[in-house]
Amino acid sequence: MAAVPTATRSARRVPDVAGLVALGREQGLDAVGVAPAAPFATTRRHLERRKAAGLHGGMAFTYRRPERSSDAGAALPGARALVVGARSYRRSSGSVVDVDVRSPGSPAPPAGRVARYAWEDYYGPLRQALGVIAARLRADGWRARVVADDNALVDREAAYRAGLGWYGKNANLLLPGEGSWFVLGTVITDAPLAPSAERVEDGCGTCTRCLDGCPTGAIVGPGVVDARRCLAWLLQVEGAFPREHRVALGDRLYGCDDCQEVCPPNRRVDRTVAATPAGPSAQVTVDLVDLLAAADDELLARHGRWYIPRREARYLRRNALVVLGNVADGRDPRVEGALRRALASPDGLVRAHAVWAARRLGRDDLLAGPEYDLDNDPDPFVRAELAAPVERR
Repeated sequence: MAAVPTATRSARRVPDVAGLVALGREQGLDAVGVAPAAPFATTRRHLERRKAAGLHGGMAFTYRRPERSSDAGAALPGARALVVGARSYRRSSGSVVDVDVRSPGSPAPPAGRVARYAWEDYYGPLRQALGVIAARLRADGWRARVVADDNALVDREAAYRAGLGWYGKNANLLLPGEGSWFVLGTVITDAPLAPSAERVEDGCGTCTRCLDGCPTGAIVGPGVVDARRCLAWLLQVEGAFPREHRVALGDRLYGCDDCQEVCPPNRRVDRTVAATPAGPSAQVTVDLVDLLAAADDELLARHGRWYIPRREARYLRRNALVVLGNVADGRDPRVEGALRRALASPDGLVRAHAVWAARRLGRDDLLAGPEYDLDNDPDPFVRAELAAPVERR
């Protein structure tokens, strides 16, 4: 982009911060704040130290290049200010209607639970609202770029500096009186905007419920998450799902909300303010048998908003088989059919997790079928599953 002449720069109108905040609220943002665009030096040190210690668990998000994700100037050279927005995704599932086509007296289909942040696309409306703010800044002659949920910037630090909230011990940002059910995003601009608020003081105090409530102990210290134990991250990692965390996964098919569900500020809001009903297309739970029967393109069409490693449907099946082993009735004919199909899959990763699910459900008899010949399976994932101990349900 060509440099703007000095005379033009001096003639540009400095946007009114209060007006930008009001504009963001008009566009559906629940909170808006402004912060200087100075590099996040402390955040960069945290990212580099945790990456060196392996706590990132291979996660690339903001860890790939800490020097970039902690510096707004890398995303927009000459950045001077950050306009940060928060949009709530606190929803109730009351408006989501599940069509039950079972015969009378038949068991409910085994289902996998989806974390609340993935029920619907919450980032689309967030980016749209931030885009309106960016357009206003550009109309006044300034440069502006929207970043949200990508590697360009650590959104939580931007929101903290803009006075939107404080860092909880679960590493989420909590807004005073509102909790942590928010997606965050930023408009980076070269406009010289004044900060809109002071930083919010810590509101957690001595509370440790998120640390105590994490099903795998992934929160290893206040604000420090070991991604190698975090179920939400492990559901997005390539390869086999870690055997030591499969039982703890329970019915979680995508994401994990536990550290937020036990958080007192969130529980307080839930008691006092009714949540907005989720839209009719929200994915709150997913029929596991149906998922395991679907073709690759159908699965990606249904769940393409989720982060799926390499966009390969095999990882949705892998996750579904672990959950199936945790929640299903092995005597259910539909479950047996799903296991048989998975055991016959040409994909060794799927076969391996089907072995685990069948054994966990007490259906070792399915493994003896001559059509599978699992004892001579060439895939190392399958051989490892056959040799490993399994905690029966």
